[in-house]
Amino acid sequence: MKQSPSNLKYKKYHKPNINVFNLVTQNCFLPMFGYWGLQSLHACRITFNQLEAARRSIRRTTKKTGRLWIKLFTNFSITKKAVGSRMGNGKGAVSHWVCPVRKGQILYELSGVRGDLAIRALLNAGSKLPVQTKVVKLIY
Repeated sequence: MKQSPSNLKYKKYHKPNINVFNLVTQNCFLPMFGYWGLQSLHACRITFNQLEAARRSIRRTTKKTGRLWIKLFTNFSITKKAVGSRMGNGKGAVSHWVCPVRKGQILYELSGVRGDLAIRALLNAGSKLPVQTKVVKLIY
């Protein structure tokens, strides 16, 4: 999985405001591609390492069967200045990349596996993330 975007207009952006992502959007409540989904219950920022740990957990539990969709991408850079640097002298270097998550957003989608296996895989992945999650099922 790709860790950061390959081309950006600006290398360093402002930090994404977490209060903006507390707003709930209607188009992300149910899975669109898969049958099972992992939904966030709060707004937060997820790093690439957390996303990758959850993805590996799903793949390990399902034994690489089924189809997995990752609905997030780390596209915001978080900068950090060196500890011993003085005030001023511009913005710090890029420390890591994060993905802002809204409340109610679907994070992962899964299909092609049994129901109990999908629920167990998504619950394991939710324990790796810094946000409370729940497993949702597509209703026809």
